[in-house]
Amino acid sequence: MGETNGGHDEGRLWTVDEHLTDILRQLTPLEPIDVPLLDAQGCVLAEDVTVPVALPPFDNSSMDGYAVRVADLAGVRDGSPRVLDVIGDIAAGDATLPTVHPGQAARIMTGAPLPPGADAVVPVEWTDAGRGGGPATTMRAHSADPSGATGQVRVHRSATAGAHVRPRGSDVAAGELALGSGTLVGPPQISLLAAIGRARVRVRPRPRVVVISTGSELVPPGEPLTPGSIHDSNSFALTAAARDAGALAYRADTVTDDAEALRDAIEDHLGRADVLVTSGGVSVGAYDVVKEALSGGPFGGAGAFGAAGAFGAVDSFGAAGSSGAVGSSGTAGSSGAAGSGDGGGADGGAGSGDGKGGSGDRDRGGSGDSGGAAGAGGASSSGGGAAASGSGGSGVDFRRLAMQPGKPQGFGLLGPARVPLLALPGNPVSSYVSFELFVRPVVRTLMGMTPVHRPVVRARCVEAVTRSPLGRRQFLRARHHGDGTVTPVGGAGSHLVKALAHANALIVVPEETTDVAAGTDVDVVLLT
Repeated sequence: MGETNGGHDEGRLWTVDEHLTDILRQLTPLEPIDVPLLDAQGCVLAEDVTVPVALPPFDNSSMDGYAVRVADLAGVRDGSPRVLDVIGDIAAGDATLPTVHPGQAARIMTGAPLPPGADAVVPVEWTDAGRGGGPATTMRAHSADPSGATGQVRVHRSATAGAHVRPRGSDVAAGELALGSGTLVGPPQISLLAAIGRARVRVRPRPRVVVISTGSELVPPGEPLTPGSIHDSNSFALTAAARDAGALAYRADTVTDDAEALRDAIEDHLGRADVLVTSGGVSVGAYDVVKEALSGGPFGGAGAFGAAGAFGAVDSFGAAGSSGAVGSSGTAGSSGAAGSGDGGGADGGAGSGDGKGGSGDRDRGGSGDSGGAAGAGGASSSGGGAAASGSGGSGVDFRRLAMQPGKPQGFGLLGPARVPLLALPGNPVSSYVSFELFVRPVVRTLMGMTPVHRPVVRARCVEAVTRSPLGRRQFLRARHHGDGTVTPVGGAGSHLVKALAHANALIVVPEETTDVAAGTDVDVVLLT
């Protein structure tokens, strides 16, 4: 196939896999940046992290109780306690430790180092806590009763060596791999990194995604509708979907059906985004402003974004076919099916930006429902562009895809930084399904995450699908159940938002299939 030029490609019908392959082959993950630990949340590690010291770094008590010598408790049983001399307290953080000699015990707190001479800990509930009588339930606070650190304690049960002791290195040994490159950093990973002393880590940043809805009929939620107007739902849904995919997503002001206004909006956001997503205006109508604005002009019509490669490298979401990077199970065989080459990428800059979406700390997680572009926030790149393979040129190609919903699509790389722009259809279901199929893989590719797709499973369709267009892959909203079955939700109409809200999956009907009998096993894309 020849080189792709910005504009229309009305002469052919692209498959879902061809379109996705052509997008992903032109992208590479964003350049890694070094960030403070909390700012790494939601990012992907770009380094292997090894443990500098054992964890825990010393033998310590797992209980509040008494550090003892096991030999001193031989033969101890209820009704025949052993009396030991208490030589002092050991609290968590103490560095100077008493030595426990025969016939002695040290009162010890959870997390405190095991003192020399002791080889076990008996919980306070096995003792009288130094108060005489039967087993105690708790210790008195040291501030209220300092005498508990001295005197004698009666131990009512024997212990084995190492009882209630956390050995040095029992969690992770020095030199061991703590977390591998490619790990998504969440709260548990931050806990481990902090525990081994890492204050900063190297990560791939979360892409900044700017969402722009188009349409003169759109009114923001909360404002009254006028005749012929509807509330804008797409920009909110797509912004939420981008955040769910891991991006720092920003909702820009809606743009009316005016090509110049859209071009101005894109120019305004272009330098502060790693991905641009538009909704609406990509079909064949007289007011399809996205196609009008991006088919030529300052973003370039020629030069484009590179020749289209060989297809079949992606076999996604239940499609039959090639041995590509993504199989029918929806898992990636490579790190994002990325192409090679230099890209704009991140320069590791810090989080305040000049965008109207505001500035913020890198760990803020992607706020912004602003009338302007995204400011650099979160652990994101600051170079004003995604990492895209190749160099030079820009352009947007508008295509017809053999799918339902979502037949009209657009994709291109804009500006010197070659920022990916994905132009999605305007019908709400078409827009959301297109995001899941195409934009989500882009976000996860830029993050360096695998797999890039939602998981795909096989399930038994309990209701018949009576009509599916021949030659087009259909994605039907559905409820996937835990018993391995799936039920279609609502009809096939691309405007049925309620049905989408009650769906947790998409049934995939292949291009060659026109109906599905009840009880047939089908591929199902899991959305949650």
